[in-house]
Amino acid sequence: MHGAMFHMKHPQGQVWQGSSGGLARAGAGLALAIGLLGAGCSSPEDMAGATASAEAAASTGSEAVAFADNAEKDGGKREFAYAWPAEVSAIPALAESLAAERDTALAGQKSDWDTALAEFAGEDCAGCKSLSYSKEWQVVADLPRYLSLSADIYLYTGGAHGNSDFEGLVWDREAGAAIAPEAMFTSQAALQDALGEAWCYALKIEKKTRLGADFSDDGFFPCPPVSDLTLLAGSAGKAAFDRIGLIAAPYVAGSYAEGPYEVTLPVTQAVLDAVKPEYKAAFAPGK
Repeated sequence: MHGAMFHMKHPQGQVWQGSSGGLARAGAGLALAIGLLGAGCSSPEDMAGATASAEAAASTGSEAVAFADNAEKDGGKREFAYAWPAEVSAIPALAESLAAERDTALAGQKSDWDTALAEFAGEDCAGCKSLSYSKEWQVVADLPRYLSLSADIYLYTGGAHGNSDFEGLVWDREAGAAIAPEAMFTSQAALQDALGEAWCYALKIEKKTRLGADFSDDGFFPCPPVSDLTLLAGSAGKAAFDRIGLIAAPYVAGSYAEGPYEVTLPVTQAVLDAVKPEYKAAFAPGK
């Protein structure tokens, strides 16, 4: 199964570290404007699962959070937005972790903006004095033990356009901890062996479809390794992780104009073999 199936809008390591790894990989582009990542790409199973997840969160009395902090001064603008769904609010420890990340990012942006305003004071250069940051978390899969999330990240620090990136996170309710999806696997090499060939095949098909006559297999943008992608843990059956989402941010698999590429692959035996023993019960073969 190929195509963008469950990333509905839109770091390596053993434990999830927040957005710093994602922003370091940021290519470029307006993540929130990419139609490929819109709800229109979701399957009926995705939409049903999202509805069930939203209903479950609503039953707990939890609410989605959408935070904004904007300002204008001396011809410059500062825009900041951070959001998460009700399912996150239903897990206090996770909500507190994201709130802390949000507050740190906001403080950093305010400091950077003050520096830019001082450096370019009185100059007619709006781009030199404008900053924008947004991060929106959404549910990928809500299983009894695990909540899988994806985030769209957008960052503008001057220049012709901003940078976009994506991030994945899995919350383990039993352990009370967040982990990076790739940390559920034995190694990046094992992930590459399990997903690399299918990923490159699906990417080539998508590039041909998107670029048409402009498609070229000249090697200028070779198929990137799985380690360069954002990995998401998804579920069609709603009982276990049975599919994997792979997202290449702009510039990772193509030009800025091409935007991001997203592919969904079923969990195969090769993928199951790459899962760490402690997480094997969380995965099942996909279709």
